[in-house]
Amino acid sequence: MGNGWHEWPLMVFTVLGQCVVGAFIVLAIALLTQRSPEEYRRIHFSMFFLWVLMAVAFIASVLHLGSPLRAFNSLNRLGASPLSNEIGSGSFFFALGGIYWLLAMLNKMPRALGKIWLIVTMLAGIGFVYAMCRVYEIDTVPTWDNAYTFFHFGLTVLIGGPVLGSLLLRGANINGCGLRLLPVISLAALVVSMAVVMLQSASLAGISSSVQAASALIPQYGSLSVWRLVLVILGLGCWFCPLVMRKRPALASMILAFVLVFAGELIGRAIFYGLHMTVGMAVSG
Repeated sequence: MGNGWHEWPLMVFTVLGQCVVGAFIVLAIALLTQRSPEEYRRIHFSMFFLWVLMAVAFIASVLHLGSPLRAFNSLNRLGASPLSNEIGSGSFFFALGGIYWLLAMLNKMPRALGKIWLIVTMLAGIGFVYAMCRVYEIDTVPTWDNAYTFFHFGLTVLIGGPVLGSLLLRGANINGCGLRLLPVISLAALVVSMAVVMLQSASLAGISSSVQAASALIPQYGSLSVWRLVLVILGLGCWFCPLVMRKRPALASMILAFVLVFAGELIGRAIFYGLHMTVGMAVSG
């Protein structure tokens, strides 16, 4: 039994990677709309921080493998191994986004090609998140091999991505009516996430092996879920409250919002890894 904190490199890699994908989609949509050259320049400048965070995520994943050499070896079975596909798709997204950003900053990216490149990179990001989910489709781990894994990973994109994307757009001093939808997306995703947590909690009682019950894997499941919920709500509150008062959120408020949401999602991911149970034959009912 445990709470998953020992898998902190994977927690950082998956949560940060998913937030970056969501934020990139936000920034890409902003770039696909009609804006002034100065606004394009500011958005591209703020995009730099996405690739810094993506680099941090990959460094965390290498720490889990224990050696940079093993990270290269993980690509040996690209197309056949879910782990290789995860690293490969993540690297592809990272490379596409990084090259786009570099060419855009050097004013070497034609506008028409840039729009196509942004769309392809968004699709690559979605593929990266999907590849993450496939890594945990393991027959002998019934607590992972289900639809809840896809929900948890996808909802992190929809909760943390808009917060990070809005933070970067706020730092770039970008306004737009379309940005008003972002808080609604994060709030709706949080509501769905709460429902998923409750449904999964109930389903754990029906999963067991000859030596352990899934419901006993994390004794603090309830309290950790509450802490995760509290942190995410506080984070979204730092974003929502100024908007409710018809004020623009301050940059410091948006930074705090993302830090709190990120911390909350890390707790959620700790719960996920803590639910790992390897069985020869599982009884699910």
